[in-house]
Amino acid sequence: MAVKERMVALAHRIANEAQLIDSSSVVHLMNEIKKADRIFLCGAGRSGYVAKSFAMRLMHLGFQVHVVGEATTPAIEKKDLLIGVSGSGETFSIVGIAEAARKKGTPVIGITSSPGSSLAQLSNAIVQIKGRLPSVRENDYLARQMGGGHEPIAPMGTLFELSAMVFFDSLVEELMIGNNRTEHFMRRRHSNLE
Repeated sequence: MAVKERMVALAHRIANEAQLIDSSSVVHLMNEIKKADRIFLCGAGRSGYVAKSFAMRLMHLGFQVHVVGEATTPAIEKKDLLIGVSGSGETFSIVGIAEAARKKGTPVIGITSSPGSSLAQLSNAIVQIKGRLPSVRENDYLARQMGGGHEPIAPMGTLFELSAMVFFDSLVEELMIGNNRTEHFMRRRHSNLE
């Protein structure tokens, strides 16, 4: 399969995954974002980059946002919100961060593929983004590709990570509309030290 065909197949898969996201969980997440004093985001690896990208856009929208683990991240409090991003919902560091936030009385929203995971159990609510099927997660990617089986389309957590990125960018647009924010407003908050 050529690269362009893979891109089209992946885009179709992400579009299909989007249809499976529970709308009420999205509304709940948006309401939690709007009412939080500050929003803290965490994720590890590629999911961490997705979380940071969302944090940047929330900052552009005018929200008080912090990425857990950065040197300038302050103490979390009850009126804040923690959003944890982990496809498996079992990433050790993210589960630990969610536990710490819960001990402080802070609401936690998990963005995960796994509704039965440790992150989901610690969360007040989750948004489930399906990603890869657990039954094929353990199979060898190269052997599957050579044998003609292309179920995951992309290796490891790629489907979750890309779907989460598209989800967050779509959420940003909804928040723009709901908060009467324009691209001009966001551009004025964009870094000018680059």
